[in-house]
Amino acid sequence: MSSSSSLETIFYIKVPENFVASDDAFKIDNTIELPVQKKMDEAPGDFNASEITTEQILAGILTVLAYDKNNPHLDYYRSILLKVKPNIKKELCEAAILKTKNEDFDLAEEIFLALVGLEPDDSAITLNMALFLDQRADSYRNNGLFEDADAYDNDANYYYELALNADPVIPEAYFNVGFFYLKQHKYIEARDAFESYIALTCDISDEELGDDGVYKKERAQGIVNKIKASNMDDETFRAAYDYISRGEEEKGLEEIRVFLQRNPKVWNAWFMLGWGLRRLERYEDAKNAFLEALNHGADENPDTYNELSLCYIQEKNFEESKKCLLKALQIDPESTKVISNLGYLSLAMGNKDEARKYFTTVLELEPNDKIAANELMKLESEM
Repeated sequence: MSSSSSLETIFYIKVPENFVASDDAFKIDNTIELPVQKKMDEAPGDFNASEITTEQILAGILTVLAYDKNNPHLDYYRSILLKVKPNIKKELCEAAILKTKNEDFDLAEEIFLALVGLEPDDSAITLNMALFLDQRADSYRNNGLFEDADAYDNDANYYYELALNADPVIPEAYFNVGFFYLKQHKYIEARDAFESYIALTCDISDEELGDDGVYKKERAQGIVNKIKASNMDDETFRAAYDYISRGEEEKGLEEIRVFLQRNPKVWNAWFMLGWGLRRLERYEDAKNAFLEALNHGADENPDTYNELSLCYIQEKNFEESKKCLLKALQIDPESTKVISNLGYLSLAMGNKDEARKYFTTVLELEPNDKIAANELMKLESEM
């Protein structure tokens, strides 16, 4: 829901002088208008001020905290909320996490925005907001909604930057943003983030870190070592990704070939070569590049098998395409992207019943997947 449409669901009123908002008779300053969440199908003229509930006011305040960052009375609204609901931050955090786990992303985002508005200087909330937006971007990308995914990546980047600049410093922010950069093939930034995490935790004993902290430090060091050993922090590698991702495939292929001349055993580079070639519809060359990637360590990467399957489909080699997709699914059993591609492959093979099963599975995993829903609708109309 957009900020404008959300703010349209509240009205501002001055409450009666005798109105109290909690059992301990916390007095409201009736010189300041309060936001009130309207009831379903309620118009401004239908309000009866004497019938307003505390819950409507608290809901209205949460909406303002989430979407009206320039409201002049934010501090006052926060004080009301914290007085009436002392445990509101804990309650909202638990609700946001639950909604995220259930992939009820719209409501989770509203709750996280309200949390940020309630505690704008709480760096832990800022980091959790970044992680949520990062996860939502991944969900959209897995469902083929790339523009939405990019938009949420941009939002996640904004909150990661805030978390990285927090005072006092948050080591966890560097650890998490490292994976965010890895996903975007920004290996230089990822290396720097993980090295920062290692430096920030180097003086903390293993006992203080605990098993999870020790694991994270070892994981960070392993990733740094891998990036350096494979020269993925090379500027040529970065340039290749940047060119291909913004549609300048020929320039990207030139850069990645230069990189491969110096680093012929880096599977990520062969994958990138295949990715660029596949985007140019040079499927035979792309297939060979992906096969090279598998030969050099990409055999545990589901995206390599998924990309390779697309090349086989173009060759009408449906058997090999299905083998690749099933291998990808074995590595990542809940990848809706792979399951959708199995559905499309079934359609290409003329097996509509099997396709229907795959698209239904996608919707079971991701109820908001519009692509799978559309394909199922088309299949049902043909019955």
